Amino acid sequence: MLVGTMNHPARPIVDEIKWMVQMGLDFIDLTLEPPAASTWKINPKEIRHALDDHGLKVVGHTAYYLPLTSPFESIRRAAIDELKHCLEAFGIIGAKWMNLHPGRKPPLHDWRFTVEQNLRTLRDIVPTAQDHGIGLMIENIPGEFNNVRDLSELLDPLPELGLHLDIGHSNLMVERNTADDILAAYGTRLRHVHLHDNKGGSADLHLPLGTGLVDTAHYVRSLRSIGYDGTITLEVFTPDRHYLQYSRDVLRRLWDEAEKQVPNATAPGFAAARN
Repeated sequence: MLVGTMNHPARPIVDEIKWMVQMGLDFIDLTLEPPAASTWKINPKEIRHALDDHGLKVVGHTAYYLPLTSPFESIRRAAIDELKHCLEAFGIIGAKWMNLHPGRKPPLHDWRFTVEQNLRTLRDIVPTAQDHGIGLMIENIPGEFNNVRDLSELLDPLPELGLHLDIGHSNLMVERNTADDILAAYGTRLRHVHLHDNKGGSADLHLPLGTGLVDTAHYVRSLRSIGYDGTITLEVFTPDRHYLQYSRDVLRRLWDEAEKQVPNATAPGFAAARN
């Protein structure tokens, strides 16, 4: 299991890499988005050198607000162009997987339109991803595409698409956390995990582990029970990094405890989750 965190998109990426290394993290969940980490501002070769120099691995992340389902075709095409720029940059940087957030339902359009627009966009960028040797993975989001039924609309038609499970998101705007159901249905396609705490409802608080209602120990056991041993990003968004460091220690302790309780199952595909 590799533990990492996400860069702050308003700060220089190389500076973010330095403090992550000092904290003893294994990888950076590199989000390419404005204001300071956009594709038109960064130097991918410089980032690659910094990662290599410090021995830090990388997972690719994209902005959650890209309009993948816009009914305005010119705007949807612009989002595709930006995702292709991200793929080109991640190809240089060395990421093997890049995430996407499904586009939400546009006003006055139905669910079927939303699904089909997402599939159109995904199919439009798959060839570019393949050209750069990067796998695409879809992240569950609160409100839509946060259960097996909704995710199946994207994962079933595109078997090459990986699953990016956000266990904090799966606790939001639902009667109960949907993570176990998603893992039962698509665990063999799991390529990356986000982990953070919240108090349910609709507020995506990104709290330190153990400060909300997410049963972290349970979901760590769930991951181990299906044989997952890949990257886990701690999305703990607080100004004081001691809370991130504390969450790192909690995760590693729970992982070690789960190893003793749950035999590490062998499941196909998980070697690909390691970058």
